[in-house]
Parts: sequence; structure tokens; C-alpha cells
Amino acid sequence: MSGTESISTLTIIGKRGEQRVRKMAMVSKLYDDGLTEKKLVKFNAPADVKGTGFLWFDYNDKSDDKWIYMTALRKTRRIISSENAKSFMGSEFSYADMSLPTVDDFSYKFLQAETVNGESCYALEIIPKTNGVAEDNGFSKKISYISKNDFVLRKAIYYNLAGEKEKIMRVKSIIEVDANNHKFKMKEMEMENLLSNRKSISRIEQIKFNPNVPDDYFTTRHLEK
Repeated sequence: MSGTESISTLTIIGKRGEQRVRKMAMVSKLYDDGLTEKKLVKFNAPADVKGTGFLWFDYNDKSDDKWIYMTALRKTRRIISSENAKSFMGSEFSYADMSLPTVDDFSYKFLQAETVNGESCYALEIIPKTNGVAEDNGFSKKISYISKNDFVLRKAIYYNLAGEKEKIMRVKSIIEVDANNHKFKMKEMEMENLLSNRKSISRIEQIKFNPNVPDDYFTTRHLEK
């Protein structure tokens, strides 16, 4: 499973229950023996975001490379690391939430195991090693709950830079992506902001596996098409 193509929805729910639904298509492919994932995301609805796109190089051992294409300006610009804590398309998810962390930027500590929705989970405390890393990622501490069965994240609690419990991410469902190697990924996840009383839900509606995703998809030239 080196490449995927998917259709997803991003539902943004305001504090009074009002909803905005964004639809997007994504292609992704693994490189460097799975240590790097390249992603191209294109929004196709509603009209005010149609054509907006993101190109993402998600590295395991260094800061990601990210670009955004804005149709209104017909311009591509790089997203710098200090913007990682900002909202992704007006949702409660940040750019950092949508990426794998750079492992060496954080310290880790196992806490007492817990059960999440009937699933026995490891509890892992994750703390940025520097103030700069904390600011770039938008949290001073995160506690992740990872299934002992399939090693997929089931829940994460985020504490903001003031030490307040700010967000909770809950995984609502998972999907098997590699039956031979018992590998899964998150299908639907909800991010709740405890301070603003807003929620956002990201859900994969369709997915197919394509090891032959062309490499030239992952270029700024293709992003601007």
C-alpha cells in the first residue's frame, strides 16, 4: 500500500450547531520506505473554496514542506513552520494536527493504560522539547491514546500554551488499508474545542489504493492545475 486516492468531507460545526461542509479529494504516496508521505489535497465544494489546494511533504525526521494554492489570487505560497498551529481551512484541526510529528522534537512518557470506547489503549504523554516547538504545534502537552490491538490512535487531549485543556480529538472509526500486514488508518475523526465550543469532523467517504500514483502529482505545477 504505497499510494491512495480518496474523497473526504470536512464538517465544521459552530457553537450554536450551525454547519459548513467542505468536500475534498486527496492523493497520497509513500516514499523512503514509508518514512515520507506526499499528499495533494484539492477542495471541490462549496464554491467559495473550490480549487483551493494543498501540497504536503510529511517527513518523519524533519519539518514538513507545505504549500497552499489560493484560487482567488491564482498564487501558490509556502506554509512556514510558525503557521502550523493555525486552523486548517477554518476548522478546529490545525496544520500540525493533519501531519505526523517530527519524532525528535518531543519527549515521551507512558502513563497508565486506559480503555477508550471499549478499546484497551496505551496512554502516551507527549511534550515539546522547546518553546519554539510548542508554539509551532500549538500545544504544551498532548496525551495520545493508542490501541494495543492495532496501534491506531483512538483519542488525543491537547493542552494549550497556557496549560489549559483545549481540544479533544476522538477517532470515530478506522479502516483497514493492508490486510496482509494488519494495518489500519483513521476513517472518521472529530476535533472538539473545549474553549470555543466548536467541533470539526473529518471523514473519508471513499478510498482506493493505487500504487501507481504518478510522482508528478506532487509538484506545485500540478497543485495549480
